[in-house]
Amino acid sequence: MTDLSNTKPPVWFWIIAVVALIWNGLGVMAYLTHALISDDMIAALPEEQQAEFLVEHPTWYTAAFALAVFCGALGCLALLIRKKWAFMLFLISFVTATIQQLYIIFTVEGASPVMPLMVIVVCAFLVWFSKKSIANGWIK
Repeated sequence: MTDLSNTKPPVWFWIIAVVALIWNGLGVMAYLTHALISDDMIAALPEEQQAEFLVEHPTWYTAAFALAVFCGALGCLALLIRKKWAFMLFLISFVTATIQQLYIIFTVEGASPVMPLMVIVVCAFLVWFSKKSIANGWIK
């Protein structure tokens, strides 16, 4: 029987974890921008960007956005410290991001589905990657 307790992850594990942390960090920044931007700051933006910030989203959407990005970022930190609870955080991030992104695709007029679908795919990948990392003994 193989002892997985001392299995060291390959270099590409660390590369994926760092790139995923950067990706999720950008998501956290996007959330904080939407949550904290003032009316004066919105008025200073070009007109086409103002429309994005003036759209009223339901409270559940904002909650899903927050859960998706913060659970994703924490999941990446869990990967980097090699903790298996990364899987659960990525699973929460995937479910909430999927709900949020599908809302955008189906309700925001003129929204391109490319970025929302990319977000869903990346979240799904991180769920799979964390599960594979647990199975390989890279995170415990």
